[in-house]
Amino acid sequence: MSTEAMNWAMDDAPMSRTEKGKPDTTGRHILQVLAEHARSDGSNSHPSILRIQYRTGYDRTTVQRALRRLEKAALIERDGTVDGRTRWQLAMGMVRPATDWADLEREENEYRAAAAGRKRRSRSKEVTDSTSVTVTGGESVTVTHSESVTSDVTDSAPSRHALNAQPSRTQRRPNHQQPSVNQLHKDSCAPSAHERDSAPQPLFASPASSAEPNSEQQQEIDFAAFYAIYPRKIAKGNARKAFAAAVKRGAKPADLIAAAAAHRDNWVRCKTESRFIPHPTTWLNGERYDDELPNPSAFQSSGSGPQTTERNLTDEEIENASHFA
Repeated sequence: MSTEAMNWAMDDAPMSRTEKGKPDTTGRHILQVLAEHARSDGSNSHPSILRIQYRTGYDRTTVQRALRRLEKAALIERDGTVDGRTRWQLAMGMVRPATDWADLEREENEYRAAAAGRKRRSRSKEVTDSTSVTVTGGESVTVTHSESVTSDVTDSAPSRHALNAQPSRTQRRPNHQQPSVNQLHKDSCAPSAHERDSAPQPLFASPASSAEPNSEQQQEIDFAAFYAIYPRKIAKGNARKAFAAAVKRGAKPADLIAAAAAHRDNWVRCKTESRFIPHPTTWLNGERYDDELPNPSAFQSSGSGPQTTERNLTDEEIENASHFA
């Protein structure tokens, strides 16, 4: 195994494209297997098709098509045969353009700007126009609403309101717990809009009164479900950004979660080492959720290779998969 070839295949090699123009994530995975068997200069890589199938979980047709795409993109070149197997030379002189990273940064900035705009619009919807009340002087009260009504109240009579009259000494209760004048005013008047809004809310709201999560909260809930399923827990912050970018590109959160579970099961069946499981950020940015996965029955073999039958994974296998990292 060559560290130089592996680093090139994982980070520095140009991203090949499929016939539809999408990033060739399947070819990228197979290129990493070729680099694993190459020398430091990218030469003498000759794993068999069966070995590539075993390491990736792809069927023979998928592997052969990916090899043709890599050869067409000039990332690999035939260099003879070894024991009937094709020997490949990796084009380690080809380097991924810097614009790939710049495009990702631009998409990230656009996503953040869009998220900030959605947050501002959400806050503006929470603010509603209420009745405008303007108080000038001590006696003049101006109330403005849809019909623009103005009322001036002047206290010219010497008499007092009945609520303002203090109770006599003989009228007091034995324990002297008489309500105050302010309390009498408060009890006799209907509560204002401000008082209704500021009234204490019940500790436990009924299910009907609970607010639905907004788009950002729902996306965080979906990402938490995805991250809990994905077996390799590395760079959670970058994974969250990659998950949001995938959703922005049109992927449905439910499909991402289902694909992560399917890939996890496939890695468990293949007994893939944790270091060869891509980071969640790489998996999402490379749109690996669209990769073709082999049918579990394809792992049945009468010759070399693991003897397995199609079955559902046990809880213990799923739990072990979550500790790959």
